[in-house]
Amino acid sequence: MMSLINFFRLIALLEGLSYVLLLFIAVPVKYLYNEAFYVKILGMPHGILFMVYILLSILLIFKNNWIRNNFFYVMVASVVPFGTFIVDFKFKKTL
Repeated sequence: MMSLINFFRLIALLEGLSYVLLLFIAVPVKYLYNEAFYVKILGMPHGILFMVYILLSILLIFKNNWIRNNFFYVMVASVVPFGTFIVDFKFKKTL
């Protein structure tokens, strides 16, 4: 069984990856080639992963001191490209 912390790290990785793909591949294709297919494909999974990331961050406030002490940065990282990768890297150092 996967622990909540490991599940958070997995979701952070997937959320960051979906955001980078959406931002740097799907959106440019949409505006350069007038093709919204990739935005439609990546948009919904990214939205779900984003909400799960936020929910897990809130749940981990009560279980993990590092998340509690750095909650603002964890939240900001969810909207900054590559931010969740940095959070995971710093979070892994504390485990």
